[in-house]
Amino acid sequence: MSSSTAQPPWTQPKPSYSPADLNLEPPLKVYNSLTRSKDTFLPEKSDAVTWYTCGPTTYDDAHLGHARNYVSTDIIRRIMRDYFGLPIKFVMNITDVDDKIILRARQQHFFGNLKKEHGGDGAPSSALLETTRAAFHHFLTERLPLLPADVTPETYGAAAGEHYKRVLDGQALKEGEAPGDKEAKLKMHLKAAAAAAEALQHASSASSLLQKTEDILLPYLDSLHSSSVDSHDHDLFLRLTRKFEDRFFEDMGALNVLRPDVLTRVSEYIPEIISFVEKIVDNKFAYVASDGSVYFDIPAFEKAGHFYARLEPQNKKNQDLLADGEGSLASASGKRNESDFALWKASKSGEPSWSSPWGEGRPGWHIECSAMASAVLGKSIDLHSGGCDLCFPHHDNELAQSEAYWTVDNAPVQWVNYFLHMGHLSISGMKMSKSLKNFTTVRDALLQPEWTSRSLRICFLLTSWHDGIEVTEGVLKETAAWESKVNNLFFKSLEAARSRKAGTTGLYDEKKASEADPELYATFKAAKEKLDEALRDSFNTPVAMRVMSELVNEFNLASKPSDDTLLLISSWITRIATIFGLDTEGDFRDPNRVAWSGLEIPDSVRPYVFPASELRDKVRQLAVSDSLDHAALKQLAESARSPLQSLPESATSSAASNPHAQVLDTFITSTARLADDKAPAKALLELCDQLRDTHLWNLGIYLEDRDPPLPALVRPVDRFLRNTRAARESAAAEKAEAKRRREAEEAERKRALEEKAKVSHLEMFKAGGEFSEWDADGIPTRDSEGKEVAKSRRKKLVKEWERQKALHEKWLASNAGS
Repeated sequence: MSSSTAQPPWTQPKPSYSPADLNLEPPLKVYNSLTRSKDTFLPEKSDAVTWYTCGPTTYDDAHLGHARNYVSTDIIRRIMRDYFGLPIKFVMNITDVDDKIILRARQQHFFGNLKKEHGGDGAPSSALLETTRAAFHHFLTERLPLLPADVTPETYGAAAGEHYKRVLDGQALKEGEAPGDKEAKLKMHLKAAAAAAEALQHASSASSLLQKTEDILLPYLDSLHSSSVDSHDHDLFLRLTRKFEDRFFEDMGALNVLRPDVLTRVSEYIPEIISFVEKIVDNKFAYVASDGSVYFDIPAFEKAGHFYARLEPQNKKNQDLLADGEGSLASASGKRNESDFALWKASKSGEPSWSSPWGEGRPGWHIECSAMASAVLGKSIDLHSGGCDLCFPHHDNELAQSEAYWTVDNAPVQWVNYFLHMGHLSISGMKMSKSLKNFTTVRDALLQPEWTSRSLRICFLLTSWHDGIEVTEGVLKETAAWESKVNNLFFKSLEAARSRKAGTTGLYDEKKASEADPELYATFKAAKEKLDEALRDSFNTPVAMRVMSELVNEFNLASKPSDDTLLLISSWITRIATIFGLDTEGDFRDPNRVAWSGLEIPDSVRPYVFPASELRDKVRQLAVSDSLDHAALKQLAESARSPLQSLPESATSSAASNPHAQVLDTFITSTARLADDKAPAKALLELCDQLRDTHLWNLGIYLEDRDPPLPALVRPVDRFLRNTRAARESAAAEKAEAKRRREAEEAERKRALEEKAKVSHLEMFKAGGEFSEWDADGIPTRDSEGKEVAKSRRKKLVKEWERQKALHEKWLASNAGS
């Protein structure tokens, strides 16, 4: 087997410390993309785990595919830091010099100029219409070449339906092939062209025209003006990246993703990148092309005994992936070998450039990470992570060029010890992609009812970090069910915690829990061991999540478990959930936290909500008792006012305008009135239901009734309750509508039957012109053409006549007196 295809050697790090010193016994196993196996994780040094992760290319908003990568990375980082106690130096790069960024920045610059000159609410100018029509034809020629050259906005729809019918019908462009990214891009182009064609025919204003034709104007304007850009005007390009870098970290903050310890930007490391390339050239693993571009020399690298494409050797000759990695230099003529990749790209018109020993130019895509990671972390890195789509060529090229940089006398170099690659997130079987515009941004997702920062993270925790996720209805239901189950446990623990205060020994006593509920306590101890085993098994969060879920199940099945056991279990689950990043406000080191944030009743409404709930519990108990004591009911109402009267003057003055205080006051007053009226139990229960289902619900509070003597749980109205209630109300509405339709149909049937009954059997066949002669009873003897009615048909007519006779005579009898 040749060196280019053999499995490259990997050396287990041999640290000078004891693994027990870092809580790594039992060993922590990590799935390593370098070896395609689970390897024992041992950082090279005990003072910090060095970790480099590929950050975003900042030219658009982050989408759910990015969330999958960075949230899953954050989960592993938190587990290593907070569960295993490993010190971490976490480095992330920002790619702010890149083909996509350059193109997008130029396009937005030229489009902005066009808007300034020709935008507004007035009718489109002739110059704008001319430019837009030219852009339309340019777009069709470049993106939809099957369309005839003479297609106009008016004929576009018919032409697209004829020449791209297969794609529009969801099939592959070529018969016999399966539809894929190519068809997805064509659909995107067809949609953009259709929107432009419609706008060119009907746009009422310049601003509307520009908005609807932006997708076709961007490439056209760039084709006209790209050469006019000053290559040293770096701010023209960096304005775009700075904007989306800020938005990226806003999105990550909303997802509770920790910020990196060190952030590197390509534009700020140009000198280091140039020096890095220079050394690779000096080491004879790169060459300078005639145009000033510098290419990595793969044959020379392999000839010296190194391995290329360590991560995905099977893709070494994949021209599509290679071309995607090279961007604007994919077909450059200066290469000695087709697979060689650019370390430095010679300056081209309209692109940012910097001075270098080889002339004006800019970094290649792959070199940035090698140079920046090496500059910050040195010759050897413990962990390197990114999305699985970066394995080849990006990370394979990083490995090759970093080994070429650090090698001395061709001695083996292991630049990265462990590679972690996060699985994709897909919808309808297709990976999310900015280029395909089939993505949902993080911002948009968090506005949808099914996604919150917590639920999104739960979704990722329920799947192995290196496996893909297909977002389906089943996944959403599983995510919601897990969160709802844990919420219900936490509501109970908050109720228990409210009745006791943490002293010097904490909110609960583990010894008391073990004595009060020995079987449940044993289950809890076993769950802790199983979860530890799962996290040491390459951060197996699906198993960890299942362990917690099963522990909650066991608690729910237990017979009257003690509050100490409830609070012990809740505290542990809260700690693990916080370590997983499921609580944006929590501290995993606080043993007195027994629920994640967002479930507590705000302090400002507690003085009113809890007294209302307590009074309601007592009213319900009286209402269902064998004998309803109205005097006792009156006393309950009067006693309930004392909390309001004991509030400080400032609180009392604000209570008048506080809706929660008003609800409490109204409930007390209504209870007292019903006591005075000696109202039946039914009226009291209706009052209690109204407090729960209307008044407090409208204020975002829900009272969850439990079997006596347990009090109702006071909890905020969350999306699970809203969804459950909405589903219940929807089902009730459907049932009511179905009943209404049945009653309406029955009423219509009766009305039609009554109208029919009014018709005399003697006259029933004489209307309509179907017959021409009848006997004395009105039964037809000849049809409309004068032909005698056949005997078989006459028998049927007689039966109809007899039924109508009975119906009509019954109607006559019922209306005889009217």
